[in-house]
Amino acid sequence: MEKLRFDFCVKTAADGKSNIICITSIGTPGGLTFGVPDEYQPANLHQVITNTSYYAKIKKTLNKRHQKRKIWISLTNEISRVYLDEEQNMQFKDFYLEEIDENTNDPKPFIESSNKTLEKLLETLLDDKQKKNETRNLGKIAKDFVLEKFTGKNSNAHQWIKEFNKECERFHIDEDQKKIEILKQFLEYPSVNWYSCMLMKFTIESEWMKWEKNFCETFGNKGWSPIRYALGFKYQTGSLLEYALKKEKLLLEVRKTIDTGTLIDLISVGLPNYLSDKIDRETLHQTEDLYNEIGKLEHLVGRNKNEKKNHLYTDIKTKRNEEKKPCPICVNEKKGKRFHPEENCWFNAKNQKYAVKSVNNSELEVELNEENPKN
Repeated sequence: MEKLRFDFCVKTAADGKSNIICITSIGTPGGLTFGVPDEYQPANLHQVITNTSYYAKIKKTLNKRHQKRKIWISLTNEISRVYLDEEQNMQFKDFYLEEIDENTNDPKPFIESSNKTLEKLLETLLDDKQKKNETRNLGKIAKDFVLEKFTGKNSNAHQWIKEFNKECERFHIDEDQKKIEILKQFLEYPSVNWYSCMLMKFTIESEWMKWEKNFCETFGNKGWSPIRYALGFKYQTGSLLEYALKKEKLLLEVRKTIDTGTLIDLISVGLPNYLSDKIDRETLHQTEDLYNEIGKLEHLVGRNKNEKKNHLYTDIKTKRNEEKKPCPICVNEKKGKRFHPEENCWFNAKNQKYAVKSVNNSELEVELNEENPKN
């Protein structure tokens, strides 16, 4: 014999879900066909065949369940030793194969046809059940989305809806209806009312493009206030790292395509000068480098304010201590230790002169009044 015909068929695997390629029978040039027992049919048991170039083409050809192909393969010494004995009897793994007549009304084809019908029916039922489960599990899938909910206050509605579409692609949510259904899981506050209005106007069976366009037109902020807020956001109190992360988020919400260098600069200028001046700008290549440097400065937060407070407190304390010193004029005049400012001392020459002048004027006025009471 110069060649043998191998009959391939795609069958259901033992798990009932995957497919396997099987060799169901082997034919000879003389028109004889020998059946292969079910337990020997999986192609992976026939290594001398799977190692040939013929099988590589078979794998590309048979990609659906129940597909069949009959392929003639030239006999090599290795194939002959596996499938033929010394007397040219058909065998496999020391098991002689039974000859079958493909032209007779064998009940086996009818049974196989019935099994195929049942398998197709089961597949249809499983597909329907799977679709229902997918609909029910949209809520569970939404929990795995790496996406914040849209509140209507997000800086960039266009950017948010793009991220939503990317997450849908990641979880293979391609149907418009499913996208519309799962969108509801990510809306809060005024956007929930928008969703209800869209359901009434377009229904859940409308095209996703209409929903996406209406979403951007409704919530797209075309003003400058989000940009002003993001650029003007500065550190006030609390953790430096929390400030930096929030600033980065605000900037990315405004413009996701911002380059890393500009992002680092804008975050840094929002820090107090006495902190940002301690960071070497040339060593910052990624935002992570900036965050690492910021973490080293956490212990300096508020120190500048505390130093000013301490300095002010020291000045007040020094002034109070100076006020507690005894008046030097009173000490020199041996009037005892009196605690008052020197300029207000009674024994100060200026104060005495003013006092004498006031007394003399009063005495003169009294004398004049006594001499001429009518005046």
